[in-house]
Amino acid sequence: MFEALTERLGGVFDKLTGRGALSEADVDAALREVRVALLEADVALPVVKDFIARVKTEAVGEAVIKSVKPGQQVVKIVYDALVDMLGGEGPPEGLRVHGEPPNVIMMAGLQGSGKTTTAAKIALRLTKTDKKRVLMASLDTRRPAAMEQLSTLGKTIGVDVLPIIAGQTPQEIAKRALQAARLGGHDVLILDTAGRTTLDEEMMAEAASIAQIARPPEVLLVADSLTGQDAVETAKRFHERLPLTGLVLTRADGDGRGGAALSMRAVTGLPIKFLGLGERADALEPFDAQRIAGRILGQGDIVGLVEKAVETVDRAEAEKMAKKLAKGRFDFDDMEKQLSQLIQIGGLKGVMGMLPGVQKMKSQISDAQLDDRQIHRQIAIIRSMTKAERAKPDLLNGRRRARIAKGAGVEVVEVNRLLKMHRNMADMAKAMGKGKMPFGMPGMGGARPNPEVLKQLGSGKSLPGLNPQSGPPGLPGGLPGLPGSNKKS
Repeated sequence: MFEALTERLGGVFDKLTGRGALSEADVDAALREVRVALLEADVALPVVKDFIARVKTEAVGEAVIKSVKPGQQVVKIVYDALVDMLGGEGPPEGLRVHGEPPNVIMMAGLQGSGKTTTAAKIALRLTKTDKKRVLMASLDTRRPAAMEQLSTLGKTIGVDVLPIIAGQTPQEIAKRALQAARLGGHDVLILDTAGRTTLDEEMMAEAASIAQIARPPEVLLVADSLTGQDAVETAKRFHERLPLTGLVLTRADGDGRGGAALSMRAVTGLPIKFLGLGERADALEPFDAQRIAGRILGQGDIVGLVEKAVETVDRAEAEKMAKKLAKGRFDFDDMEKQLSQLIQIGGLKGVMGMLPGVQKMKSQISDAQLDDRQIHRQIAIIRSMTKAERAKPDLLNGRRRARIAKGAGVEVVEVNRLLKMHRNMADMAKAMGKGKMPFGMPGMGGARPNPEVLKQLGSGKSLPGLNPQSGPPGLPGGLPGLPGSNKKS
């Protein structure tokens, strides 16, 4: 998300920070480019005007023009303005689920925006993170199999779902769900309402009547971020009829512009509470204005990356891996676990997108053809090996490699590339077992990811101009799942 905006703003600020002094004309020229970048990102025009006016007022002041590093001062002013536009410096606003149970969360939005999937994601988050007992209920009596979809999702994530009774109206289902939640001792009741492909009075009236019955302390509007300014208009219309308390933007991983997120908070005044980042049940991220502003300006989000790692890594398994690495042992089973953890954290693009300065390496990363398909192919190769071959890579002669390649549906050259990658990682494990840190190994603060490892993760092409001694700092030495990392996990 925000990829296009980050790229444009990065070019603007590189020009500013490269100068020793700034004139008012320099600031004006830069802000014109910022304005164009925001408009191209599909940010609403009134929001862009207010944003530029605020930044210009502060950026042309004497304190900036005469400061030692005026370019960096301007970047800081833009960052502060972005944080304010996205929700302010305070901590992310959580869900209102701490009152007298059952606390009702009502999901609203157009058909196809992802309400049902988001309801399941929120239920899973409340169950795992907040230790709440959740009941979900589908009030969508119009969309075919809508109720069955929620029931299936509930079974998948282990959350209770209200049994389906044919012929009931949405209002009757809401009343039955409230009673069931009280009798069942549930802390939270999530009501998944019906939507339409477009806004209409019947849908609004139905949603308003359900809100009157359930009196929900939390009413979340689910909007598809890919619809851009249409999502902003949808939020305004819903807010006129419903007591909305927050927004959830789905398919944020597919939106390279991010204009909906930047506009919706400013236009509606409602907090964005979550971003949906995929179809998986755990692909839901709390919206933090400061972290998002940092990502937009290419500063990354190391805190978010570490949090993802902590959530996905099994502690007992990590300790077991640490003991093996301490002895200098690293087989293909260990490698598969590391690759799988990398996918769980967010994949190569997800991880690298949260690292500071990686946006400037975009062309190099693109040339190396780094993507998650390569990781999945490597996992498939490992799974085509026998237990003995995984434990003892030296067994892999030419005949065995050909068999493995055929089983994984790849060429033998990819098997050879994976073996070379494993040898490099095994050498690192041995070095760590002896208390040494190999030069250029990722995970060391301030070091770039090892180009050799990156090259093998991709198509085999080198990364032109990549200097292992410089680049985006901040890759945490504890990041599990990144091949070559110095975390013993």
